[in-house]
Amino acid sequence: MNPDQQPQTTINRRKFIEKASVMSAFMIVPRFVLGGKGYTAPSDLISLGFIGTGKQAGGLQGSFFDTNEVKIIAAADVYGAKLQQFAGQVNQRYALKAAQTKYAGCATYADFRDLLSRKDIDAVVIAVPDHWHSVCAILAARAGKDIYCEKPLSLTIKEGRAMVEESRKHKRVFQTGSMQRSWPEFRQAVSWCAMDISAR
Repeated sequence: MNPDQQPQTTINRRKFIEKASVMSAFMIVPRFVLGGKGYTAPSDLISLGFIGTGKQAGGLQGSFFDTNEVKIIAAADVYGAKLQQFAGQVNQRYALKAAQTKYAGCATYADFRDLLSRKDIDAVVIAVPDHWHSVCAILAARAGKDIYCEKPLSLTIKEGRAMVEESRKHKRVFQTGSMQRSWPEFRQAVSWCAMDISAR
């Protein structure tokens, strides 16, 4: 046997180190990266952008954050102070969740179109003044984003139809927020009205 040749059953030093490094890298990956009970893998999170960062967006931020199914990565607003406050709250939430002192993952934009141009954003929350809903939603659908839009959905029937048509054309998921159609007390009131009508 040639002394330079190694038997098939032995592993040389280089191969051993390569295999060991692969195994050790796998073994030290934090559980939240891989998913599992109580954790969602980053690849399973919806990357979310907020268009509008006022009072309503602040409440929605907490609601979406609490689902553990999204990652808020960007926000847009023309009102700089509100935008920075919103981004600061997002960053603080993620810092606390990761037990870090700092987190700076929420990008900010003065123009919502810059947010829509990002390919890594899956969906947007639209919480701007009412007369901007249709413009933001239509452009979001064209940019390939799924949409959650606050009420009132549109100012005119024509705007509403345009939002529906663009969402269908680009095969987007579109949801409008209306707690008065889903909260238990409102549902109960509807059922009472229905009972009253059927009794007549």
